[in-house]
Amino acid sequence: MNFLRRLFTPAPDPREELRPLWQALVAEARAPDWYRECGAADTLEGRFDMVSAVLAMALIRMEREPGLAARTGLLTEIFVEEMDGQLRQTGVGDLMVGKQIGKLMATLGGRVGAFRAALAVGDSELEQAVHRNITLADDTRAASLVKGLRGLARRLDDTGGEGLLRGELA
Repeated sequence: MNFLRRLFTPAPDPREELRPLWQALVAEARAPDWYRECGAADTLEGRFDMVSAVLAMALIRMEREPGLAARTGLLTEIFVEEMDGQLRQTGVGDLMVGKQIGKLMATLGGRVGAFRAALAVGDSELEQAVHRNITLADDTRAASLVKGLRGLARRLDDTGGEGLLRGELA
């Protein structure tokens, strides 16, 4: 009987280990200061932009630690799963969901690349990346958003790998 139970019991989903991190990242992206203080547009597009920006910052952080780098794909799979559900809730039909997910993944990949390059240099490059990648309600506050993203990057860097997996951002 034990053999049959093992044979027919599905293996645990490896993404579940990253759920606390995903939830913490979404909570961070929904923090009112990004919208009130930093000028991100409080719209559907602006909120997606902030979720993908915060996720991009976390992925960049995870890439630098071998034990976490291997898990970036799993975190991205959670993003896809969540976006799939959101698209379906907004009425996107089955035939279009895959195409939309492809666009969202391309957007996320572009943000990871843009922010990775900009973080390595200066704030003016990061501000340009913000203007290209985040819907702003107020363009004059882009510098505040840059400051917020730099602060988030420091917080992510200050969080140990295990703490990050638990969703505990410094």
